[in-house]
Amino acid sequence: MIQTMARLMAAAVLAMAAGTVCAQPAEVAGVKVEPTTQVGATTLQLNGAGVRTRAIFDVYVAALYVPQKSPDAAALLAHKGARRITITMLRNVDADTFAEALNDGLRKNHTEAQLAGWKTQIETLNANLKAAGEAKKRDVIQLEFAPESGTRVVVNGQPRGTAIAGEDFYTALLRIWLGEKPVDGNLKKSLLGG
Repeated sequence: MIQTMARLMAAAVLAMAAGTVCAQPAEVAGVKVEPTTQVGATTLQLNGAGVRTRAIFDVYVAALYVPQKSPDAAALLAHKGARRITITMLRNVDADTFAEALNDGLRKNHTEAQLAGWKTQIETLNANLKAAGEAKKRDVIQLEFAPESGTRVVVNGQPRGTAIAGEDFYTALLRIWLGEKPVDGNLKKSLLGG
């Protein structure tokens, strides 16, 4: 009986320790990535994080936060409600280049008709990014969606520009990283928890 109790207590201690380890921030390319985040009243879970590489340069660390973790891109794109992608810059990128990179990702993953339907939203996103100015090394840019406000651009904790209506538009943004033609295939795998 005493041995059984000792084993149960040891198992409980190990389970608590494992839970504590899982709740600790991870580190990707020297960037601390939190296991959870808050968008409005919703707590989101880290689905995955990785480095966006262009040519031989590491550009940023991206972390995807969702209500329910999944290794399946289609399931993540089908999620409804609050979501966030956090981008921590690893180098300076001017606002026009950053906006154009997002636009290129949208073009690669959507038809001309879809893009035409989001013309106003895309223009607002570009204006928000340009108003934020140059993305400097260690800046944290969050592209987040909350049902009550829409898509927001948040730079270093400060909302920039105006909110963008339409949950379908936020899902379109996520396809930049999770779509059939992602901006970086290795980053997509990392965001899917791989």
